[in-house]
Parts: sequence; structure tokens; C-alpha cells
Amino acid sequence: MREKVLAWLSENVPVSRIKHILRVEQMAIDLATHYKVTREKAAMAGLMHDLAKCFKPQKLLQMAHQEGLEVDEVMTANPHLLHADVSAIVARETFGVEDEEILQAIANHTLGRPGMSLLCSIVFLADSIEPGRGDTPQLQALRQMSCQNINQAVALTCDYTLKFLLDSSCLVHPRVIFTRNWFLQRWKAKQPILQ
Repeated sequence: MREKVLAWLSENVPVSRIKHILRVEQMAIDLATHYKVTREKAAMAGLMHDLAKCFKPQKLLQMAHQEGLEVDEVMTANPHLLHADVSAIVARETFGVEDEEILQAIANHTLGRPGMSLLCSIVFLADSIEPGRGDTPQLQALRQMSCQNINQAVALTCDYTLKFLLDSSCLVHPRVIFTRNWFLQRWKAKQPILQ
């Protein structure tokens, strides 16, 4: 399966994106190993998380509508936000992925979602903190936190994203805020990780 996905990626995304995808796959495997999650699921979700990353906005919107996904005003204004959900569709339709947990991890890797499973949280973090994202003090702290308290790491990664979006005068999708608040509450209440 991995070779088939890599062959598809080589025809549909630039080399720089493939390098990012491979780093996310490895980071997801590393975090899965740390948290005792099935490495194969983490690897598959990491490898497929950006299948639709290079799709044109109209194609993202069209596939989302055909799937019956909720497409709100922020997504309509910035269809790129749909690439995660559409990547899950491609994983299912092109590669036959039926494991709902893997599909959810792919679909939630950009905006997150309140109540995400541990696998979803791992892929969400892997996409944000893989080594190619840079080596700022904030990213170093997030990488360290991702192995100490995953609820805190997800909440702080949302903070990091929100700060970037606000500083860039970009639209903020409410799901990032909902995700942040949900994981922040779990971290503050010292609640266990969702399996």
C-alpha cells in the first residue's frame, strides 16, 4: 500500500510536499510508539494526510459538497481548509482505506476537532511539529510537550496556529478555537488521554 501511495503522490504533489509528508509519517510513528498506539495506523494516516493538498479550490469545494460535508463561510472563502477532509475522501476512494480512525486522523489534521482520539491528536501534532517546520523556541517547546502531555500539546499547538493567523490577518476557523478549548480543559482538569 505504501508504495502505491508514494507513486500516486509523486504524480500529484511536488517533491517538497512529499518530503513534508514523509517527515509527518515518521513523526506520527515516533509519537505512536511513545503513546503505544498502533504504528501502522499512525504511519498510514501520516502518509495520506495531504493527499488533496494540491487540489484546486474548486475541486476541494466540489468534492466536499458531493460528500455532504459541512462547508461554512470560512471554508468557502478559503477552500484550502478542506484539503484534510478531502484527503480522507481520497484515502477511502482511491486507496480503499476503511478504518474510520485513520480516516478521522486524516480529516482532522488541520483544524483539529474537540474529542479527537489519541491517533487523531498524534497526526495533528505530527503535521505541525515535524522538523521541516523550523526550529524556533516555540516549536522546540511543542515538540518536547508532545511527549509529555498530549492534551497540553494540542492546546498549545492551537494557540501557536491562532497567533500566526491573527498576526497574518487571516480568517480563523472556529473549529481551531473549539479544539483548543476542549483540549485546554482536559489538560487543566488533568483528564486522561482519549484512546
